[in-house]
Formats: sequence, structure tokens, C-alpha cells
Amino acid sequence: MNILILGIGQSLRRDDAAGLEVVRLWQARHPDSASQVQVELSELPDLALLDLLEGMDAAILVDMVQSSASAGTVIRLGPDELTSFTPDARSAHGWGVTETLRLGRSLVPSLAKCRVTLIGITGKDFSVGVGLSHEVRTALEAAAELVEREFQGCLK
Repeated sequence: MNILILGIGQSLRRDDAAGLEVVRLWQARHPDSASQVQVELSELPDLALLDLLEGMDAAILVDMVQSSASAGTVIRLGPDELTSFTPDARSAHGWGVTETLRLGRSLVPSLAKCRVTLIGITGKDFSVGVGLSHEVRTALEAAAELVEREFQGCLK
């Protein structure tokens, strides 16, 4: 099975780097699992996401989200839930993951076979700079363990 684990975020926008940090932590804590998949880190995947998904059976995307939930909240959106990913819970990158997926599936129908799950952490501080807020930093471990559970679920 071809599986992609993708950390998304801007390393110079504080909490927006959480997706990158979660995937790095997951790789360090679960090297055996990480060796079985394609692991990517992307500052701004935009439409390049479609190229990364091509030929994949499953993808676990990890990204910062803006939501009405409190900072540091870890959320999981499965394939069906991604269609209801609304503006009050969206990617911090403008043209977001769900918009890209919708476009890609309409342009490249074979992408529909890729089971996509999004693991998001609600952010607090998106200002320019380096370093995560306390709330987001404390959520990294839970998010990394959720990545592992999702990965193991893909194998069943």
C-alpha cells in the first residue's frame, strides 16, 4: 500500500509550523512506521499536493487549522468529513487542502481512490517569527500519536 504522510506549514509563521513539527516528531518516535511510507514536509503545497497524492492509496495530511476551538485542539477529519471543512475551521494557507482536493479530483479522477485524512491543530499565533505557542507545543505529542494510529489503521 502506498501511503503519504505530509506535514504542511510555514516555518516562519509561528504556530503555522505545527504540521511540520508533528511529522518530524512522529518520524523520530516511530522510525519503523516512517520507513514504510513516503514522508514529505511542505511549506506551501498548493497544487503540488495533487502531484504528491498521485499513485497513493492513502494520505495523512498534518496541518495547522484556524477554528473556533481553543488553541492546541487536535482535530481529525476523515475523507467524508473533509467535504464539510468550512471557513470557520480552515487551513491557515488561504487556498486550502480541501479546495485543492476538490479541484484535483475533478481534474484527475484517479485521485478519488486516495483515502485522505487531515489531522489539524488549532493555532493561536500566526505572526511572523519562529516558535510555537505553549498551547500548540503541548499538542504536538498527541497529534503525532494520532498520526501513528491513522497510519496503523491504513494497514488494516
